[in-house]
Amino acid sequence: MLDDDELEADERSKRYEKISFLGEGQFATVYKAKDLTMVAEEGEESDCIVAIKKIKLGSREETKDGINRTALREIKLLQELHHEHCINLRDVFGGVNSNISLVMDLMDTDLEIVIKDNTLYTHLVVTRWYRAPELLFGSRMYGTGVDIWAVGCILAELLLRLPFVAGETDLDQLAKIFMAMGTPTEETWPGHTQLPDYVKFKAYPGTPLPDIFTAAGPDLIQLLELLFAMDPNKRCTCTEALKLDYFKNKPYPTPGPQLPLPSGLKEESENLKPGSKRKLRDNIDGTGLAKRLVF
Repeated sequence: MLDDDELEADERSKRYEKISFLGEGQFATVYKAKDLTMVAEEGEESDCIVAIKKIKLGSREETKDGINRTALREIKLLQELHHEHCINLRDVFGGVNSNISLVMDLMDTDLEIVIKDNTLYTHLVVTRWYRAPELLFGSRMYGTGVDIWAVGCILAELLLRLPFVAGETDLDQLAKIFMAMGTPTEETWPGHTQLPDYVKFKAYPGTPLPDIFTAAGPDLIQLLELLFAMDPNKRCTCTEALKLDYFKNKPYPTPGPQLPLPSGLKEESENLKPGSKRKLRDNIDGTGLAKRLVF
């Protein structure tokens, strides 16, 4: 028999009608759904379509506090973030088996689609590709440097138009990182040999970043070097990064309405409301083609 909390969670889950499967990552599965309560209240189905991110239970260690720690971290961060360029957390509900589901705005496109411009991509999102070396070595004590590394991987992917380092396993991921940027030593990254899952790797010399990102200027190379510092204590913070020359030099940031989107997306301005994140444009530059990203 369900207790009151479980009954409430069950009722809240019935508020959403699943439409289709959107994707799956290491920690969650995402579905497109309809908010039936909003349909009943507002009568406009186009404004009631949401994304539901169902967090996987994870290991016993991850759920020993009664809730998946990855989900708890994401919920806390999203509750504190309120900005037009940040995804909006609309609702949270749990299942009878401790599953947590996050209800968020549904985006019409994503970074991968923008990069590929409607070219089918065979891989699912693999968070391993964006994981910092200290995490791959099993570090349990880490800070915002892991997010800075991930930002570097995303920036590198935008430049190369494909994942920068895409390993099949954690060890393969480390090997690809070290082949690209050089194997760390105790001098370049003090203490890394003491991490829980440390494994000794071949001493790769690495490749200079200007030889990898041949279209990047010196200011962008400087930014990448700080984002990809092997020693997490030497990585820049977001504040420090934004003060670098790259963000002051031309070309300046592109205004939101002029950002490139995949070809073929139709503008639905009649269904959009002020502040909506579903911002589509048709014929971006008059030819129907997405503008090239300029770095």
